[in-house]
Amino acid sequence: MRFTSEQRLDDGVLEREFTLGEIPGILWTPEPAAAPAPLILLGHPPLGLRKMYPRLAARARHSAAEGFAAATIELPGSGDRPRLPAVDRARADLRRALEAGEPVSDETVDALVLPLADQAVPEWQAALDALLALPGIGGPVGYSGGVIAIGTRLAAVEPRISAAVLFAGSLIPRATFDEARQVTIPLHVLLQWDDEGNDRQASLNLFDAFNSKEKSLHAHLGGHTAVPQSAGAAASQFLTHHLK
Repeated sequence: MRFTSEQRLDDGVLEREFTLGEIPGILWTPEPAAAPAPLILLGHPPLGLRKMYPRLAARARHSAAEGFAAATIELPGSGDRPRLPAVDRARADLRRALEAGEPVSDETVDALVLPLADQAVPEWQAALDALLALPGIGGPVGYSGGVIAIGTRLAAVEPRISAAVLFAGSLIPRATFDEARQVTIPLHVLLQWDDEGNDRQASLNLFDAFNSKEKSLHAHLGGHTAVPQSAGAAASQFLTHHLK
């Protein structure tokens, strides 16, 4: 991990951009830190870190106020990273289906999401290796938001993650349901009931598939971008409870 820039935000949070090999990322840490801070990995949709920065920074600063470090990395095929042609083709197929009012096939969903998960999950694990080696950052570790297929697989295969907040607002490949049965950590799942781009029943089926003894589903009226402020506060309380 190589830090490429550093700035102290107006609330005292230290923000550092880094690269992990060719992968850009951002780390936010509370200052001053009296003890090694728990860590939250901030997931996000594949829109690029530059576009997502305001929302990610707001989430990170809120986490820092609670004593957490927070970090994120650029997803494969996003931002300045090399494009994934197969994913781009699947995205075009998805757009054509939606514009024609046709159902989105399982094959399109798999082609769109699984290559991202296949590459992103090992990258998140490599980032976690590097982040936990830094002074001032310790466990436990939580994961929050982003593509639910990535969060589900990461929760299933990464034993250092103790709790996760998942947003049921993205397409779900068939394999994700099998991976959900391997997830046993505490989960807090957000669902926008009227999400225009989300298969509500698939989200409910995925929630049912999680094998966690402690899991809760928080459903709110409204579309994809109408997540109420109270939902963020509840998710933050969940992570605070399980990571401190």
